[in-house]
Amino acid sequence: MDASNYRRVPVGVVAPYDADDVAAALRVCADAGVPVVPRGGATSIAGQATGTGVVLDLTRHMNAVVSVDPAARTAVVQPGLVLDRLRDAVRPYGLTFGPDPSTHSRCTLGGMIGNNACGAHSVAWGTTADNVAELAVTAYGGASHRLGSGWDGAPAGLRELVAGNLAVLRTGLYGPFGDFSRRISGYGGLDALLPERGTGLARAFCGSEGTLGVVTEAVVRLVEPPAAPVLAVLGYADETAAAEAAAGLLPYGPLTLEGMAHDLVGAAAAGLPRGAAWLFAELPDEGAARALLRGADAVDARLVTGPAGQRALWRIREDAAGTATRLPGGAMAWPGWEDCAVPPARLGAYLREFRALLAAHGLHGSPYGHFGEGCVHVRIDFDLVTREGVARYRTFSQELAGLVVAHGGSLSGEHGDGQARAELLPRMYGPDAIALFGAYKDVWDPAGGMNPGMLVRPARLDENLRFAVLPDTLFAAEVARCVGVAKCRSTETGGAAVMCPSYRATGEERHSTRGRARLLHEMLAGEIVTDGWRSAEVAGALDLCLGCKGCLSDCPVGVDMAAYKAEFLHRHWAGRIRPLAHYTLGGLPGWLRLIARLRLAAVVNAAARRLPVPGLTRARPLPPVTRTPFTHWWHTRRTPAPPRDSASPAFEARVRAEPDGRPQGTGTPATGPATRATGPGTGTATPVVLWPDTFTQHLAPETGRAAVRVLEAAGFAVTVPRGPVCCGLTYVSTGRLDRARTVLRRTLDTLDASGGTGRTGGTDTTGATATATPVLVLEPSCAAALRTDLPALLPDDPRAHRLAAAVRTFAETLEEYAPHWRPPRIDRPVAGQTHCHQHAVLGDAADRRLRERAGLTGELSGGCCGLAGNFGFEPGHHDVSVACAEEQLLPSLRAAPDAALIQADGFSCRTQIAQLGGVRARHLAELLDEAL
Repeated sequence: MDASNYRRVPVGVVAPYDADDVAAALRVCADAGVPVVPRGGATSIAGQATGTGVVLDLTRHMNAVVSVDPAARTAVVQPGLVLDRLRDAVRPYGLTFGPDPSTHSRCTLGGMIGNNACGAHSVAWGTTADNVAELAVTAYGGASHRLGSGWDGAPAGLRELVAGNLAVLRTGLYGPFGDFSRRISGYGGLDALLPERGTGLARAFCGSEGTLGVVTEAVVRLVEPPAAPVLAVLGYADETAAAEAAAGLLPYGPLTLEGMAHDLVGAAAAGLPRGAAWLFAELPDEGAARALLRGADAVDARLVTGPAGQRALWRIREDAAGTATRLPGGAMAWPGWEDCAVPPARLGAYLREFRALLAAHGLHGSPYGHFGEGCVHVRIDFDLVTREGVARYRTFSQELAGLVVAHGGSLSGEHGDGQARAELLPRMYGPDAIALFGAYKDVWDPAGGMNPGMLVRPARLDENLRFAVLPDTLFAAEVARCVGVAKCRSTETGGAAVMCPSYRATGEERHSTRGRARLLHEMLAGEIVTDGWRSAEVAGALDLCLGCKGCLSDCPVGVDMAAYKAEFLHRHWAGRIRPLAHYTLGGLPGWLRLIARLRLAAVVNAAARRLPVPGLTRARPLPPVTRTPFTHWWHTRRTPAPPRDSASPAFEARVRAEPDGRPQGTGTPATGPATRATGPGTGTATPVVLWPDTFTQHLAPETGRAAVRVLEAAGFAVTVPRGPVCCGLTYVSTGRLDRARTVLRRTLDTLDASGGTGRTGGTDTTGATATATPVLVLEPSCAAALRTDLPALLPDDPRAHRLAAAVRTFAETLEEYAPHWRPPRIDRPVAGQTHCHQHAVLGDAADRRLRERAGLTGELSGGCCGLAGNFGFEPGHHDVSVACAEEQLLPSLRAAPDAALIQADGFSCRTQIAQLGGVRARHLAELLDEAL
């Protein structure tokens, strides 16, 4: 599979190291009569990166920047090179590669050449074909060709073919409104072979979708981007108005001119100018941007000059290939008619008729795209499962092809035709042009071995649909959500992005979110992976999934591989003895409670230092178990004196020592609901339930003690549940879902029976009303489990949904329930780690604001720490665990100023930092408590 609706099963996959390997593979395959499909990042949306023969994976080894010539503004690249890596390599010279598809962080140069990719900046810098100078190509059978301008390197018979079809090349490739820049469909670039166009062999080869030969090297042209571009965002009343305005803005020289409407942008519209549709116009400088604004008839407009603000807005556009897959009502939409293009002056009329055609077929989609060049992207809620739905897909495709052609457009504006549209090319081109395409293919590939079924003599558009093999189950529908846009294959760092740490560490497709989803797809299909839930292949791929949940937020369609892994492990080990780690770390809450009950902490810690723990790696020491669990401290402490505002000169003297050596006030034992009545200027104290999660309770009670002191300083009346509670996280992550449900039900029963969990106004603390008591969970992974896993595992228990709605993080609690409290000023730089579950499920906006108010400057690391609960302690995971930490976390610690405080709210993150970074990290509650 690629990023399309199609699935074809290959004979095998070859990962060549160099051009000689490619030639050898093509010779062997030609001798055996086996087809060949070259493949890059497989972000193609029309099926052209799938095949039934041998797939050449060019990303594994042939992915280098061979050389850069800044003076000539060229670079020599291999086909498996990811576009962003080329851009990184030439950025020091003030250069870039002009075409920039939204998949720039994972698409490859070979794939861009194959599809003649364009991207947002093609208004200024053209298509890939416009930016390729030379190509080294190996044909089926192993013959090598070097293509540039002129006839040198051309296959035998091509020159004669062109000479005999000059009339078709000069007139037969254009629509009724003439030529335009996004005529990408078919072998539409053949007119580059005309003598008056310089006989551009390399240019004509671009867009051939792997049907002619395999590119093994390319010389590409580079451009100089403006030093400080400015983004003008224009608001319009509706999509049609934006589309009609686009062509009139081209004389102002925009570098980009992108359009999107409210049904795609959704909540992100809050940061945009007034309107229901928008044009994003990038210009070289502020003067050009203001000139465009003066000439634009927009409802509202905004200029964005800062790089950070521009990146935030561009991310909306770049994620659209995935976000458009989820319609506002929650339905899934699919590619297939992703990038039709019409001349820009026809765009407004085309979009009106396109919307009407959707409505006539009862279909829905959210168009967006390169309005400056008339190219429209859209994903549509086709039913590609039932016979009736597939028939409607076919009928709609035929009618839409007619509509595009009526407006003088191209069935593909940048992504290629593949299997999705090649069957309909005769509607766009006349019989003479179609015959010429076939002859061109035969000159290059007389045996027909290169990517058959694409462009020439194509397969039907409703064959090989990937959904047909799946069973009709909820899990299958979840797995099918992965549309293959491959954001999980990105290796870009910076920001808060997490997905996908194990792919970043290994570089193997099967360890990406997409790769795992595809393996689960095949497991459910049962044709290739035939042992179902007992599959060793699927288990091996999921073994390195850290359960970080980064895909839940970072994947544009919200694939939740951590949940899929839990379900797989649940079924995979059903009725069998599990790995020892599932019983040791997977049952950690129970073991730690037993150790505390028997007062064996000292014995266990001593044994763990000397003896290996069964089922766990010897490469990593276990964190020590506390002798004084948090709740023991809580139930034996004294209620502190009434708090003072943290901005006052000093707190009142404390006279009784707490177990951690800190001073404490006097009062009565706090074993039940807090009775303190007043907070700092707020009147009645605000009740909050502090959740004693397993990590805080038994491994890091100092975090809980610090949180209590800060909360009381902020005017909260803190209570703690009277009995053991657990979020079930360790059981979920090891796939012991039945055990997790049992633990969670017991937890809900404990909360019901606990008189000290704070009922407010007759509403239980787990209620989701305005008067409900917040449940503060200090450990991000536990908070995330309560918010997401709890209601998913107990969907019919209303208590589960009420508790999930009541859960708050430390920073959320302070911001929401004590908005006027002033935290102490720390005024220090901070470094550390944002927990991946917080990034994916909880969000860290409140944490950022709290740090800012406390004077903590700097950013925490993105990515994943690599320990990930039980993952880093399991055999065979240590190297990957360290590699994940080395990607972002450890470099950020090394680069931190000497005065920096180290923050990590997750216990796993703090453990990884201590063991690999050699420094102690603290929870934000601890940093504030120390300042108090």
